[in-house]
Amino acid sequence: MSASTLRDCKAWQAEGLPLSTTSNEACKLYDATLTQYVTWRSDETLGGIAGCVSGMREADPNFVMGHVIGTGLELIGTGSSVLLNQQLASAVKRTVELAQTRDITRREQLHASAIELFSRGCIPKACDLWEEILLEHPTDLLALKFAHDSYFYLGYQVQMRDSVARVLSHWKPHMPLYSYLKGLYSFGLLETHFYDQAEKVAKEGLDLTPGDAWSVHTVAHVHEMKAEVDKGLKFMETTEKNWNGCDMLACHNYWHWALYFIEKGEYEAALGIYDSQVACRCRSSGAMLDIVDACSLLYRLQLEGVSVKDRQRELLQVTQPHTEDHMLLFNDLHLLMTSLGAEEQGSTWRLLESLRKQAEDPGERHQLGLAGDLGLPMCQALLQYQQGNYSQVVELLRPIRYRFTQIGGSDAQRDVFSQLLIHSAMRSERKQHKKLARCLLLERDAARPNSPLTDRLIQRANALCV
Repeated sequence: MSASTLRDCKAWQAEGLPLSTTSNEACKLYDATLTQYVTWRSDETLGGIAGCVSGMREADPNFVMGHVIGTGLELIGTGSSVLLNQQLASAVKRTVELAQTRDITRREQLHASAIELFSRGCIPKACDLWEEILLEHPTDLLALKFAHDSYFYLGYQVQMRDSVARVLSHWKPHMPLYSYLKGLYSFGLLETHFYDQAEKVAKEGLDLTPGDAWSVHTVAHVHEMKAEVDKGLKFMETTEKNWNGCDMLACHNYWHWALYFIEKGEYEAALGIYDSQVACRCRSSGAMLDIVDACSLLYRLQLEGVSVKDRQRELLQVTQPHTEDHMLLFNDLHLLMTSLGAEEQGSTWRLLESLRKQAEDPGERHQLGLAGDLGLPMCQALLQYQQGNYSQVVELLRPIRYRFTQIGGSDAQRDVFSQLLIHSAMRSERKQHKKLARCLLLERDAARPNSPLTDRLIQRANALCV
C-alpha cells in the first residue's frame, strides 16, 4: 500500500463519501485501515490496523468515522464483549457521544448507530442500518463489509449474497478495491450453493488481484463442498505464495488445506498443517477466527479417532480467556470443543453455566435469544458425546439439525456438527439410530458425491448394521 495513493479529504468528497474532518492525515489513515480490513493484509509500514487507528485518533481525536472503524473492527472480530471489556464499552460510548455532538452527515450517523447496535448484540438491526447506508451510498465499502461479516455471523446466507449483488453495478473497475467485491460476491454465491458461478466470480477476482485471500477462500470452499479433494490440494499449493502473507486470513486458508487431508484420511498431513501454521498463527494473533479454526480442526481429528488431547490442552491456554464472552454461539461451541477435549471441567462448567444464565434473559441480544432452544442443546450434545452418551446426542441434535445454519459460519464450518450427529448415531446402542446414520450418510453422499470421508463412514455404518 502506497501512502501517496491513500485518499485525503478531497478524494473522499469526490467519491460522494465525505468524511467529517479537516485532517487529510485522518482521512488517509481511515483509507489505510479500510484497505487492510478488506484485503486481510496488515501493512506494518503503517503500523498495521492498530497503528492506523491510533494515528487517526491523534490526527483528529473527534473524527467520528475514525472511531467507527476502529471500534467497529474490534467488535466485528467477536473476540471481546462490552460486558467484560470496559475499555471497549467506553470506546463504543465515546463513538456514540461524538456522533451526537458533532456536525456530521446522516451516513456517518447511521454508521455510529450500527456500531452501537452491534455492541448490544442487536446484529440484525445493525445490518438494517448498513443496508440503509448502501441504498444511498452503494460504494461505501465499510458498510458493505461490516454487513457481509455480520450476515456471516448470523447464518444469513441469502442476505450475504444479495447485499453485494445490489451494489455491484455501481462499482467501476477504476475504483479503489474494486476487485475485492468479486471475492465478497463469490462467497455469497457459494453459501447459496451456486458453486460453479461462485468459482467463476472468484477466479475473475483472482485474475485482477492474485493476492485476494477471500477469493482464494471461496475457491477452497467450492472444492470442499464438491469433494474435489485433489483439485483443492493443488489449488492451495499453487496459490500459497499469493495469500500466505494475508495474515488475517492465511490461518483460515490453511485450515481449508488441512480439511482436504482429513477428507482423504491423511491425518498426519493435517496435523502437520495444524502444528506448522494453524496453531502458531492462532497463538500469535489471538484472533477469534484463528482460534475457532484451531478448535474445529482438532475436534474433527478427534472424531476421526486421532489422539489430539495434548494439543487441545495447549490450545486451552488461548481459549480460556474467552470462556464467558458469549459474543456468538458459534464461538461458544468451538471453545467448548477444546475444554472438553482437554478435559478441563472448570472451563466447561463456566462456559455452560454462564451461557445458561445469560440465555434466561437475553434481552435484545440476538444470539442469546437462540441459546435456549439451539445453542445450549448443541453444547449439551458436545458434552454428552464426550461422556459417551451417544443416543442422547442423537436425541439432542436430530430435531434441530436443519437449524444449524442459525449459529452462523459457513456450510463447511458447520459440517462438524453434521459429522457429530452421524458419529453419534453410528455409536448409539439403539437400532433406530444406526439406521438413521445410514440414512444421513446416503443424504450426504447425494449432496457431495465421491467424498472419501463419506465413503469411509458408509463402510463403517454398513459393518455395524450387518
